[in-house]
Amino acid sequence: MTQGAWLPVLLVVCGGMAIAVQAPVNAALGKTLQSPLGAAAVSFGVGFACLTALTLVWGGGGFSRVGGVPAWQLLGGSLGAFYVWAMAASTSALGVVTALAALILGQLGAALLIDHFGAFGLTEQPITLKRIAAVTLVAAGLLLSRS
Repeated sequence: MTQGAWLPVLLVVCGGMAIAVQAPVNAALGKTLQSPLGAAAVSFGVGFACLTALTLVWGGGGFSRVGGVPAWQLLGGSLGAFYVWAMAASTSALGVVTALAALILGQLGAALLIDHFGAFGLTEQPITLKRIAAVTLVAAGLLLSRS
């Protein structure tokens, strides 16, 4: 890995740690509110407020260009909302390790296809035996996390 790649990798590792903490926090919020869907909405509301403030301070006017983006590019918020709700609704029943293993398996399965087809303007990355083995090992980890 090149020296310049370490900072983005560290940022993503920290993001992964945040997801691991976010899941049980949102699950607890869902129990308190007696609604995982409500917990997801509150979580997104707080996140929206934080990101809005940061964008206004450091974002370079990102909001001014929203009207010109293709509609499909706005789906990320809906996908994120689904993820937060799914984790808030499932983490208590599965436990954090199993919930995150299932999450990662889903991410890697989708990533294989996105890479293979070069979806969303990305460079095509063929499906290889090594990549299939990586996803298979995560699937095995998911199964082991419940035994």
